[in-house]
This record gives sequence, C-alpha cells and structure tokens, in this order.
Amino acid sequence: MDTDLALVIGIILAALSVPSILSALSDKRAPRASAITILIAGGLILFAIQGKPGGYSLSEVPDIFVGVIARYMP
Repeated sequence: MDTDLALVIGIILAALSVPSILSALSDKRAPRASAITILIAGGLILFAIQGKPGGYSLSEVPDIFVGVIARYMP
C-alpha cells in the first residue's frame, strides 16, 4: 500500500471522528464507534510513518495531500 495514501486516509479519518466523539460525549454516550475509528486512523498513520524511510515532517503534509489528490483524481 502507498504510504502517502495511508497517511492521508488516516488524517482524514481522525479529523472526521472528532465531531463524532464530541457528539457522543455531549449526549453522555460512550464514543465506541469513534474510538474504533481513531484506532484505525492511528494505525494507518503509524503504518505510513514506519513505511517511509525517514518518516514525515509536518511541513511535508500539505504537499502529500495535494500529491495524493492529484494522483487519484482524473
């Protein structure tokens, strides 16, 4: 699997699970689905970081997003 794609998907999943966590906590429910989503996102991000020699820096992340979108959008 492409490590750049895994990083982008992981970051997007993590960002989308934040509103779900806040919603569950405000309704006094356990954020079970959100916790699973965060674990999956963390696993994808960890896979991407370990799979790329040297890892990623924060300054590379916007370029990686653009590169992945350009690669998979016709």
